[in-house]
Amino acid sequence: MSEKKERRHIRLRGDRRSVEREPAILVGGYRPGDLLVGEEPLEELERLAETAGARVVGKVVQNMRDIVPGTYIGTGKAEEVKRLAEQTKAKCILFDHDLTPSQGRNLDKIIGIKVMDRTDLILDIFASRARSRMAKVQVSLALHEYRLPQLKRLWTHLERQTGGIGLRGGPGERQIETDRRKLVKQIKDLKDELKDISGRKERMVQARAQDHFLVSIVGYTNAGKSTLMRALTGEQVLVEDKLFATLDTKTSTLKLGGGLEALLSDTVGFIRRLPHRLVASFHATLEEARHADLLLHVVDVSSTFAAEQMLAVEAVLKEIGCAKQETLVVFNKTDALTPETEIGLSQLQRQYPESVAVSARTRAGLDQLRDEIRLRARETGQPVTVSVHAGDGRTLAFMATHFFEDQRAIDGEWITLKGRATKHVLERLATTAGSVKILENGNGHAGGNGY
Repeated sequence: MSEKKERRHIRLRGDRRSVEREPAILVGGYRPGDLLVGEEPLEELERLAETAGARVVGKVVQNMRDIVPGTYIGTGKAEEVKRLAEQTKAKCILFDHDLTPSQGRNLDKIIGIKVMDRTDLILDIFASRARSRMAKVQVSLALHEYRLPQLKRLWTHLERQTGGIGLRGGPGERQIETDRRKLVKQIKDLKDELKDISGRKERMVQARAQDHFLVSIVGYTNAGKSTLMRALTGEQVLVEDKLFATLDTKTSTLKLGGGLEALLSDTVGFIRRLPHRLVASFHATLEEARHADLLLHVVDVSSTFAAEQMLAVEAVLKEIGCAKQETLVVFNKTDALTPETEIGLSQLQRQYPESVAVSARTRAGLDQLRDEIRLRARETGQPVTVSVHAGDGRTLAFMATHFFEDQRAIDGEWITLKGRATKHVLERLATTAGSVKILENGNGHAGGNGY
């Protein structure tokens, strides 16, 4: 089956092949407790649809006690969706839920136009945003793993061949089996390639960690992570008012003052009910987060669901192995607070007393944030006294950006610095024979390079 026939994707707003945004109807079937208190049904799905380039022409909400096994929302409601689609000339139905292959197949038959579930929509957005080879491989792997159980639905036209004696295993079923084997092989090849890329990525991140304090920005999608990174580093990173604007990790230098520097990485945004296969596939992209010395958890405090979004991010961090990492909560978008969200911010600040409140857009609070990052970076080092030969400009330049200096003294041709340094910095200094003397470190060791 061709990629074009199999993908059935929404044409994106920025795609040159697209003449206009695709009209779509949003559908949600909610049981008690499915929605957050005060949450508007389909609100997040509408943001996802707009990000994908769809034009919402109708909405259907079904309040129900239980999921209907065959169609999720029931045949009657599906017929209602069909009539609305005919009236609005919709080309696509977007469900705010994950559908089983049989539910998707039944809905396709009843409604008669393309039906996509939440996972399919998010995968479509990720596919459009992937730029690096790593991101493309990760998205392709997630797409292939999603398509594998969907094969029968994608070949619904073959179901017209009536089964029975003499027809079992006919051309339709043989084609599905051929496609299944092809997908299985492609999944294996993608996993092998991703394993290779991940290995290189991990080695690269570990090499950075040898010399730099690593800071990684995490948070709910559209919390202002990229805006904050631009404000802190001056790097011209992509900033869009869309979900999942950042997919490929971007790393830039963060100046902490006094010549000291750290490396700051932006990561893909999280979301409630993020498809598990995406979390699994994007482990390599989140390599910076797993190796970071400090996580900046950026929270949009202008959202009435800031607390719930924080829980969603914490759940994903736990899943990727970052639950125990040092984290600094950054409450962003303070310039957009309302009386209601101001109360919410006060409550969250009591819950996270060491947090920092900022506005990345107006740059309010950024100096305090830099100071806090510098303090956290300093605390990772151990007390040490180092003497460097005045003629060793290379080592002195390295010390200027990697050593937390408290005191300095000059004795002839030697410059003695007292302060803090990380283990990796001390190990590097210990290999600089002749021009560096580690006089004392936090373990009480002293003398020459006897670290």
